[in-house]
Amino acid sequence: MRRISTLVFLSALAVLSPACGKNKKPRLSAEAPARVTTLGINAYLWRAALDTIAFMPLAQVDSNGGVIITDWYVSPQSANERVKVTVTVLDTELRADAVRVAVQRQTLGATGWTEATVRAGTVQRLEETILGKARDLRRNTISPDR
Repeated sequence: MRRISTLVFLSALAVLSPACGKNKKPRLSAEAPARVTTLGINAYLWRAALDTIAFMPLAQVDSNGGVIITDWYVSPQSANERVKVTVTVLDTELRADAVRVAVQRQTLGATGWTEATVRAGTVQRLEETILGKARDLRRNTISPDR
């Protein structure tokens, strides 16, 4: 009986001792991740979107919400025109409908900047470019289970 109570005492001591000391760090189980980095959106689409509009100044970037908003960009080739782009990554999956692009365009006139129509196909080309880059990133990434 005494041997059983000694074993119970030693077992309890072993369980409690790591947490008793002030300077002792708690032990992590073998399953605990060493580093947790998660986005609420698809990381390939996010990276591809940032790469696609990298030449433009960024006004707002929210990786949790998946929104990238550029500041107005004036191309050196056309100083009387400026554009602003908003890219929204909508999903965690790499799918064509998981990215949405909106473009605003303004032209400089005698009274200042005025809204102008965006050229046909501009939004679609931007979305296709982002999707293409995202697919390339995925293809070039080595999966841990390979």
